[in-house]
Amino acid sequence: MVRVLLIEDDPAVAEGLAIGLRRQGHTTEVRHSGEDGLVGVAGFDPDLVVLDLMLPGIDGFEVCRRIRRAGTLPVIMLTARNEDMDVVLGLEAGADDYVVKPVQARVLEARIRAVLRRTESAAPVGRREVHGELTLDRTALTVLKAGRPVALAPSELRLLLALSASPGQVFSRGQLLEAVWEHPYLGDSRLVDACVKRLRIKIEEPDRPARYIQTVRGFGYRFGPL
Repeated sequence: MVRVLLIEDDPAVAEGLAIGLRRQGHTTEVRHSGEDGLVGVAGFDPDLVVLDLMLPGIDGFEVCRRIRRAGTLPVIMLTARNEDMDVVLGLEAGADDYVVKPVQARVLEARIRAVLRRTESAAPVGRREVHGELTLDRTALTVLKAGRPVALAPSELRLLLALSASPGQVFSRGQLLEAVWEHPYLGDSRLVDACVKRLRIKIEEPDRPARYIQTVRGFGYRFGPL
């Protein structure tokens, strides 16, 4: 049974989605503001958060940032507009996936299942790898940089594991979108690019060329290290 915290200020939207999620067997709690949503994260102890961006008070972007600073709880953001800036800002705040409203409960359910599969699945080969200052443990699903733990969101970890499994190989954004997010590629690379940006902040050295996640212009990304 999955515990879902739904943070949505529109009562009609929240009720419709909550009913649909409960029919799918999820224990669902609804909160209607950013402040109340953060209280719910601590008190309800959800497995996943579905988060509207346009919230009164503390908006969804800030709620997502605070959730991400506190740990690796998966977040799917809801946005009423499919505008590039809204989506990019939400992803850069740490969201693992996004859906555009209006969204049917069964579609949201599919995204929830996909995010949780990515969160819970282990890499196929259990081994410990050293790449420069990075140490990846594919069994424990942990990452160390210069011996210190690096806290990665589920999508960030999956992306790093996918790229590092084949050092030097160039992956297109479409390949990464299908491998990490289980989405067909329809020309939308924002999930991939935003996740790469967040991952680089955590594993690369500031103000230096990327050592581990390298951009191959016109093609995609590959894993170093140089």
